[in-house]
Amino acid sequence: MTIKKNKVDVVLVGFGWTGAILAQELSDSGLSILALERGAMQDTATDAAYPKVLDELTYSVRGKLFQDLSKETVTIRHGINDVALPYRQHGSFLLGNGVGGAGFHWNGMTHRNLPEELELRTRYETRYGKKFIPRDMTIQDFGVTYAELEPHYNRFEEVCGTSGKAGNLDGKLIEGGNPFEGPRSKEYPTPPLPDTYGGELFRKAALETGFHPFPIPASNASEPYTNPYGVRLGPCNFCGFCEHYGCYMYSKASPQTTILPVLMKKRNFELRTQAYVIKVNLDGEGKRATGVTYIDAQGQEVEQPADLVILTAYQMHNVRLMLLSGIGEAYDPVTGKGQVGRNYAYQRNGGINLLMPKGTQFNPFVGAGAYGVTLDDLNGDQFDHGPLGFVGGAKVSHSRTGGRPIRQASPTPGSPAWGTGWKAGMQDAYQRSINIGFSGSVMSYRDTYISLDPTYKDAYGQPLMRITFDWKDNEIEMINYIGQRMEDTAKAMKPEKYVLNVAKKGARYDTRPYQTTHNTGGAIMGRTPADSAINRYLQSWDVPNVFVLGASAFPQNMGYNPTGLVGALAYWAAKAIREQYLKNPGPLVQA
Repeated sequence: MTIKKNKVDVVLVGFGWTGAILAQELSDSGLSILALERGAMQDTATDAAYPKVLDELTYSVRGKLFQDLSKETVTIRHGINDVALPYRQHGSFLLGNGVGGAGFHWNGMTHRNLPEELELRTRYETRYGKKFIPRDMTIQDFGVTYAELEPHYNRFEEVCGTSGKAGNLDGKLIEGGNPFEGPRSKEYPTPPLPDTYGGELFRKAALETGFHPFPIPASNASEPYTNPYGVRLGPCNFCGFCEHYGCYMYSKASPQTTILPVLMKKRNFELRTQAYVIKVNLDGEGKRATGVTYIDAQGQEVEQPADLVILTAYQMHNVRLMLLSGIGEAYDPVTGKGQVGRNYAYQRNGGINLLMPKGTQFNPFVGAGAYGVTLDDLNGDQFDHGPLGFVGGAKVSHSRTGGRPIRQASPTPGSPAWGTGWKAGMQDAYQRSINIGFSGSVMSYRDTYISLDPTYKDAYGQPLMRITFDWKDNEIEMINYIGQRMEDTAKAMKPEKYVLNVAKKGARYDTRPYQTTHNTGGAIMGRTPADSAINRYLQSWDVPNVFVLGASAFPQNMGYNPTGLVGALAYWAAKAIREQYLKNPGPLVQA
């Protein structure tokens, strides 16, 4: 028997960054807000307490903060004629679970996208001609511009206490910052984190080889800071336990350290954990959401009525819930019809591993999630793609996230795989190894998409989400070009030896090694229902009292970590709901 709850004004599905932002912003309008989180309650005092949180085996190896893949996972295949198989061990990406989601265990890199990346198709067609973009590449403009999002980037950075150095203040270039960034109206809330020795070496070599390095924008506070909600963050102590872990120093921005201390005290806000939402309920015509149905901790089915439904779960879960609920038309790669599931994308990474001369002491255990130096010379469309024949680029950086002994140490190249020789190689390489990383964009294609799996189901009998994805020549050519351009910088660092790691042509997507949790697309935003599942305010074209937030809205992926753009879009959507939708509920953009 289904339990029916009293109606609320707004129900949020998922309670990570976007859920916390929307709850905080909309609760000030006097609405009754209910957040439903599939996982358990997590907070800094209880789930990131020192010293027990500094347990690499529990968190990095066994994945305490990650989704239980035995109950629900995804299936993955390379092509539309292949049979997909379940993803049963966390490898390629790490799905979060519980309050805070991936925002609890992320690293803190908080980039703003380059302005041209929000208008990507227009940019490439204008600069290189319409024939430059391959026919099977389905990239498009976001439908919102950098100038429109700029104040919302500011807001997210201020909430997070992001540390960094502006490179473009109101059109004036500032030395030491990023000269390629869009104009900023404000400096970062806190100064950049100090350089490591490795960062100094990379910065010097990058300058010598003609690049423009700048500090990685980090939501790891560089000094004590109080955000606009009145929540206090402490300075980072560079313990090297950011990704996979909650922050016991209250330094790394997360929903727990920036929003929840204020939000949880509000009488018009309620959080229910262990609430696994299985569908958005629609009226008889399928044009209006009436609430959601979820399974509670006791296994009971619960109906939660609501006037406004906002999907604020992770990218994959948002898309799956739309497909399960019949919100919009499922994408068909053969006909090209339908929008839900379209334009899945990932990231194409590479790098250079350097072994510096004996006696070098990097002290790699001194690290933070976004601690380092980066450059944008080869990112976006900041270089001439015309003679190169590929679309996209990559951010290049040296970051030192820590020196943990199990997952963050590797032996000298050529060392044995086990035994005494392996131990000697580990000891030899630990202090003198350094990496230059490439985080590359991935374009969307007609045959890379998300659908419901016809065979495999979750613990509640619902179809798993199926990802159809493989590497394309465009991305492999791009990352090889980045590697070639960065070899001079590697040589300028004067290593004993270095190894360039980039994909070879014909490489297939392999789910086993970790690559990035920057999955995007599936419920993309755009200008019309013909090219998108949601409009420029992240509102469903088909069911106007449903909004869908997060990286599922990206029409293609960038070289950057997506959280900065996800945060800015959340504040953009919250403003539209608060100032437009609530005054006149209905479509904010006429189809």
